[in-house]
Amino acid sequence: MKILGNILWFIFGGFLAGLGWLLTGLLWCCTIIGIPVGKQCFKLSAVAFFPFGKEIIPGGKAGSLVLNILWLIFGGFEIALTSALAGLLLCCTLVGIPFGIQHFKLAQLALGPFGARIK
Repeated sequence: MKILGNILWFIFGGFLAGLGWLLTGLLWCCTIIGIPVGKQCFKLSAVAFFPFGKEIIPGGKAGSLVLNILWLIFGGFEIALTSALAGLLLCCTLVGIPFGIQHFKLAQLALGPFGARIK
């Protein structure tokens, strides 16, 4: 079932969500200091492209906290807000609820991507 969910997700909006993470990663990689953040964005774009069957476990250490704060200031808040709004709109219909839940998962990930583990 997760294969079908991922295919439908990719066709009906997952491509745009993953593309957003990829573009954000490219912007971060424009500077030497931002390369680690850009690499993390590239990893998370895989989750944004195909989120069904993946679980996000938040966590991290002090270094992750500093990076998460910088991330929120310089781009993470906008991605989280976009995903949360898309999730709310999708949850207005019964068919869209599974896709809305995946957007909420991406919003949670956008608020604190560093230190999070993906299973």
